[in-house]
Amino acid sequence: MGLLDELIRAFDHSLILSCWKYIFPVLVVLYMFIFLYDKHRYGGKKSKITNVAPTVAMTNEVKEKLDGMEYVGEIDSGEFDPTPVLEEKEHIPFSGAMVTLDSDPLKAASKFYKIVNDRRSVRKFSSRPVDLAVVEKCIHAAGTSPSGAHTEPWTFCLVSNADVKEQIREIIEAEELVNYQQRMSKQWTTDLRPLKTNHVKEYLTEAPHLVLIFKQTYGFKEDGAKKQHYYNEISTSIATGILLCALQVAGLNSLVTTPLNCGPALRNLLGRPVNEKLLVLLPVGYAAEDCTVPDLQRKPVEEILVKY
Repeated sequence: MGLLDELIRAFDHSLILSCWKYIFPVLVVLYMFIFLYDKHRYGGKKSKITNVAPTVAMTNEVKEKLDGMEYVGEIDSGEFDPTPVLEEKEHIPFSGAMVTLDSDPLKAASKFYKIVNDRRSVRKFSSRPVDLAVVEKCIHAAGTSPSGAHTEPWTFCLVSNADVKEQIREIIEAEELVNYQQRMSKQWTTDLRPLKTNHVKEYLTEAPHLVLIFKQTYGFKEDGAKKQHYYNEISTSIATGILLCALQVAGLNSLVTTPLNCGPALRNLLGRPVNEKLLVLLPVGYAAEDCTVPDLQRKPVEEILVKY
C-alpha cells in the first residue's frame, strides 16, 4: 500500500491537476471558436459553386458532395464586388464562322488536317533568320483564344536576343541535369529514350526565337485590386494550341517544352511579376537541313473518336 499511497500523492500534486482550472476554460474557448468559425464559413454564406443553388446553405451533406471537386474561385471568400470586371455592353449580331482554305467545308477541314498533321517537334534548328513580324502575327492569333470570363490570362514573352537565350539555356540545362539524374523516375527516362533527349538543349540557342508562355494566375483591375482569372491554365493551354497551329501555317517549326523546376528562375530573368507562372517554352524557327524526327504514327480517328 505504501507504493499506492505515493502514486496518489504524486497525482494530487501533478502539474496537470494543479493547472486544470486554467486548462479547462482554454479548451472551452477553443472549441467555441472552432464551432463559430465553421458556422460562419459554411452556414452563413451563399454558395459560389456551379450547379448549387445560391440560396441553399452549405450543409454537411452538401459539403460532402462537394468534397474533392475543383473549385473555381474562393468558396469561403467574403469579398464580393457586384460590378463585373467586363464592361457590360449590348450583344452584337454574329453571322457564324467563315469557311476558309476551300469553299467546301469538308475539303477545308481536310486541308487543315494536312497542315497540322505535318507538324512535328523539332530539336535541331537552322540558323536561317525568321521574320519577327511573322512570329508576332502568330502570337496575335493565339491571343484570339477563348478564356474563362474573357480574362485572357496569358503573357507571351518573345526572346530573340542571343545573350538572353544563352542565359535561359544555362538555367534550363542546370535543372535538367538534376532532373534526369535525380528527379525523374527510371520509367520516365526510359520512356524518353526513343526520342533521344537528354539535359543538353542546343535548340535553345540555335532557334532564332524563343516564346515563353506564362499563365496569369490572377490579374488586376483598374483600381489595382486583384482580379480572378478563372481556368487560367486551361485557357492558356488552348492559346498555346492555337499558336502551334499558326506557326505551322506560317511554315515555322517549334518544340513544346515544359522546363521542370525552371519557372521561377526564368520569370525572374525576364522580370515578370509574381502572378505569372511559366507554362510552356517554344523554340521557333526553321528545321535544320539535317534535322531528323522519330518515325511516329498518330492514332487514327477511329481510336480517338467516340460517337453517340
